[in-house]
Amino acid sequence: MACGIAVRQLAPLLKDKWDDPPVVVVDAGLNNAISLCGGHHGANELAKRLAKCGARPVITTATEVLHRPSVESIADTLDCEIVNRDSTRAVNSCLLKSDLPVINISGPKVVIVDPDVTVLQKKGVGKDEAGKEGVGKEEVGEEGDNQKTGVIVGIGTRRDVSSGNVVDAVEKAISECGLKLSDVELFASATIKENETGLIEAIFGMGGQIVFIPAEVINSINAPSTSEAKRLGLKGVCEPCALALSRENKLIMKKKVYDNVTIAIAQ
Repeated sequence: MACGIAVRQLAPLLKDKWDDPPVVVVDAGLNNAISLCGGHHGANELAKRLAKCGARPVITTATEVLHRPSVESIADTLDCEIVNRDSTRAVNSCLLKSDLPVINISGPKVVIVDPDVTVLQKKGVGKDEAGKEGVGKEEVGEEGDNQKTGVIVGIGTRRDVSSGNVVDAVEKAISECGLKLSDVELFASATIKENETGLIEAIFGMGGQIVFIPAEVINSINAPSTSEAKRLGLKGVCEPCALALSRENKLIMKKKVYDNVTIAIAQ
């Protein structure tokens, strides 16, 4: 189908990106799969899957084109729902330019946020299968189809580290733990590393996502190993960063040095 036909047919039915279904247009020759609307809500992923049929995925959302994370992709990776949807425009605009910290806050607490701060909430937490308030599946440890169970890989690097050095270190570390790259849910490092080109290129090259942890969160965590990062005002990097995003607050691999990279793995 031609995009023009699809647009004219769909236009009267579209309301907003949160309620509209994802739409992918495929031409008659099966040459292109065009993510037309709902890119961050399933259309981009569907277009990529159609590549198996020989169609070239055509994706135009800014974060994907510039190889940047989006609020929606972060929420999906963390198995969360976006509470304040209006905030995503401002936050996604910032994500196009730089990485933003993802801060995990455990309650009970009262949190006040500005309009340009996106709030995520774990899916299923606080409701039972009937939709009533109660203990969510994740709290009692039952397995669900959408439950994320991957490990968190904390990374510390020396300045101007190469992407190859980072990739080699990650591959060695996860292999020594009997893991595969697909077992990694997220990578984590300190915000002082958010402009480290080699680190960022390595993570995206491995198809992963990295979260940069702010100093105040790092210094609130008691890591088991001493670190040279204390001269930068941090208790550590790889261990506290891995623990900051972990569910069980448990290191399955303490800090280990691989040339210019330090790795710790938590679950």
